[in-house]
This record gives sequence, C-alpha cells and structure tokens, in this order.
Amino acid sequence: MSFISFLWKIIAKADDESKICRLGVVVDGRERLCYDKMKNYFGNVLSIPSGEANSGHLNEMHPNEVSKMVHEFVSSATTEEHFRGLIDWVEVHRPETAVTKIYTQMGDNDGGAVVVSSGMRLQFETVDFGWGKPHFGSYHFPWGGQTGYVMPMPSVTSNGDWIVYMHLLQKHLDLVETMGSKVFRPLTPTYLHF
Repeated sequence: MSFISFLWKIIAKADDESKICRLGVVVDGRERLCYDKMKNYFGNVLSIPSGEANSGHLNEMHPNEVSKMVHEFVSSATTEEHFRGLIDWVEVHRPETAVTKIYTQMGDNDGGAVVVSSGMRLQFETVDFGWGKPHFGSYHFPWGGQTGYVMPMPSVTSNGDWIVYMHLLQKHLDLVETMGSKVFRPLTPTYLHF
C-alpha cells in the first residue's frame, strides 16, 4: 500500500487542488477463489476497485492516511464473495462489453487517474528461450485513454529491485521523475548489463 499511496500523492500534485484524483488497484481473484472451481476457467479473474479524493486534500494528507484510504477501498474487492458476484454479473451481461469507471472521464472536475497492477509474480529470471536468460522483462498495455497504468515487476537481477512500468501522461511522468527521484531511478543500459 505504501508504494501505491506514494504514487497517488504524486499524481494528485499534477492538477488543480479542486480536481478529483482517482486511483484503481488491480486485484487478482484467482487466489481468492477455490482452486478446484478455478481450474475450469481460462484467463484472468480481475477486479479494479477504485477510490477518489480531492487533489488538494490528498496533497495535505499524511502518507499513512492515504494508505488507510487505499486499504479501505481495496479490501472491498479481496473476498471470495466479491469475485463470485463479479463472475455472476459477467455471466448475466455477456457478451455486452463493460469497463470499470476508472477508465472513463466522469466529468469536468476530473483530474488525474491511474491504475496500479502488479507483475511481481512474473518470474522473468527463470525464462530461457534457448539463447540465454533475459536481461529485462516488461509489459505494455496501451489502451488509449487518459488513465495511467503502472505495473511494478521484479528485476531480473534478483536483487530485490523492481522495474516499474509506467504508461502515464507526460505531466505525471515529469512529477514522478522529480518528486519521486529518491525512489525511482531511470532504467539504463548499464543497469541491464548491456
């Protein structure tokens, strides 16, 4: 929650203090549902709970208050009951396309929005395509909207570092690079041993 809260506070600084800043967090439902029932499903079982707050208020909040806020809206989507309800909803509304509201601009007062996922279970260091292990593994998911997407992944160096993929608006990237410079470092060929 600390990483997500830190990022949300940075994104909130990009907009006027009166704007609403939104955050979504991808929750994997596979580990929250009974394995025997999941073995017949193919694909992801994901939920994206989201929260929103006034940018000015987020900027004034202590990081632990922001973390509590994130914990509250994420916990609502971490139960087996939540995912059973979501699966039932999808079955009833198929084949109609649905999108979570974090991906849509809701109104004139909307500020920044970002969805944070996790690739921490992706084990790039165990992959070998026959010509050696990769120096880098990444993920690209361009959906064309204004909502940003962030995915931390383990570094192939296996030293505890993360590679953090960010598909954000330029104003958000600029803030991450300046305000988050003690946490985030640019990915360089030297780091990747190229």
